[in-house]
Amino acid sequence: MPRRSYAHYCAVSRALDLVGDRWNLLVVRELTAGPRRYSDLFADLPGISTDMLATRLKDLERDGILTHRRNGPRSATAVYELTDAGHALRPVLDALAAWGTPLLGERKPTDAVRPHWLALPLGRAVAASVGEGTVTVGIGDTTLHYVITADGTTHHDGPAPHPDHEFRLELTEAVDVATGLRPLTGDRTAAGRPSEREQASP
Repeated sequence: MPRRSYAHYCAVSRALDLVGDRWNLLVVRELTAGPRRYSDLFADLPGISTDMLATRLKDLERDGILTHRRNGPRSATAVYELTDAGHALRPVLDALAAWGTPLLGERKPTDAVRPHWLALPLGRAVAASVGEGTVTVGIGDTTLHYVITADGTTHHDGPAPHPDHEFRLELTEAVDVATGLRPLTGDRTAAGRPSEREQASP
């Protein structure tokens, strides 16, 4: 099927030709922290059909936003990950998250939620609280980490090898921090627990 186009000689419309279709940017959101299997993507995109997910993955790969590889030389399982062009969309997602955070309001009973969906707005709160460095954040059973530099903030799956700061939050606490209803507190490293780097020192 040929790709639909706005046929506008405009940078915004050219970008939307590639990522403006329903689900596209949410697929990119799922891949910002690291590679994902098809089953992971399907589980964390509630509401998408298998046919739609397969179509979106194919379209985004065709347009150079993501790629896929086998998860091991003998594995039949495909792993999807962003290309450099896909990672370049992170500032777009950051801006959308900043714009959309005030629109969250109270969670409705019908609203799906995944802890890692809070990664973008929570990252701003983490960066504002601790400054530069590496920060591990646990949200319920989900653990991710941030790398904060003068050039910006990125988040990644799993804990940091040697975090400068470490926080453990319940989902409701993470929502409150991400939406500005409460400050980020409880730095387990700063509170007197030796960091892994210090523990490894002779």
